[in-house]
Amino acid sequence: METAVKERYASAAGQPEAALCCPVDYDPQYLDAIPAEVIEKDYGCGDPSKYVKPGETVLDLGSGTGKICFIAAQVVGPEGRVIGIDMTDSMLEVARRNALIVADRIGYANVEFRKGRIQDLALDLERPGRILVADSAVDVVVSNCVLNLVEAHAKKQLFLEIFRVLKDGGRAVISDIVSDEAVPAALQKDAQLWSGCISGALTEHGFLQAFIEAGFNGVEILKYDREPWRTVEGIEFRSVTVQAFKRGQGASLERNQAVIYKGPFAEIVDDFGNRMQRGRRYAVSDRLFLLFRRAPYAGDFVFIEPRVEVPAPDAPTFRCDRRDLRDPRETKGEAYQSTTAEGSCCG
Repeated sequence: METAVKERYASAAGQPEAALCCPVDYDPQYLDAIPAEVIEKDYGCGDPSKYVKPGETVLDLGSGTGKICFIAAQVVGPEGRVIGIDMTDSMLEVARRNALIVADRIGYANVEFRKGRIQDLALDLERPGRILVADSAVDVVVSNCVLNLVEAHAKKQLFLEIFRVLKDGGRAVISDIVSDEAVPAALQKDAQLWSGCISGALTEHGFLQAFIEAGFNGVEILKYDREPWRTVEGIEFRSVTVQAFKRGQGASLERNQAVIYKGPFAEIVDDFGNRMQRGRRYAVSDRLFLLFRRAPYAGDFVFIEPRVEVPAPDAPTFRCDRRDLRDPRETKGEAYQSTTAEGSCCG
């Protein structure tokens, strides 16, 4: 399958192939600086670059002729950095040649292209003995309709590699093709369908679950195309864009903090197996308390700090098996007996 993918994309680097991509609307303000050759020979199903932020270090998996990289370069600005990874020589040649043109047009050079397989980001195919992408090296990993091209046996490693190269607090924003039903073995053996971003697709649930199994949390669908891109033997294949965070690493401390799930659902279960009913006060570790205060969770909870702070150096380890409610006295202090005058919230 890898050979079929290489051959098809090598051909598409020379002669554009419409069947390799879905129609995508990119922000026109970023396209003016990109040569027509790049735009005509770039293939994808979404635009993960719209979720990139100024100053970030971005890694684009399966960067092709470089369109997403060149858009991201303008978003992150001169203080940011963009790295493109691709395994096809002809695609890399187009991207590297046009990188000089883009740098001249935008006024700075912050993009580089490296040769490698996206499922093995430790192996540099051009510089033997060198690490392609180091641990915890980038703020955000993006990809545009490429993960489905990786062979089935290597997909688990692919998601683990994405997790490895992200900094703690980093995120993956991936546009890809998913299926609404499991793809049967017969279709998976069709090299034309595989290289066309079809038969290597994970299911909608399987795609999200792959991030969870690799260690990500806060996984959410940012974009879901209602209309399928293609339907094969009754199976619908459509584009989605998914965001997943690498957060909450490190020790779990007991600092008497609590969270209340605000609703609107009666009950939720987080990625760590914590089940929380709406309106109830739950004991959480300091690590989880800090995690929930950040996107994408922050708007869903009320955060309750203890009346007397428990300094981190003095805090014991949070019991990982504790999934119960937090008694208000744990937060206020067992000896708390205050009685106050009427407040100004009414009348």
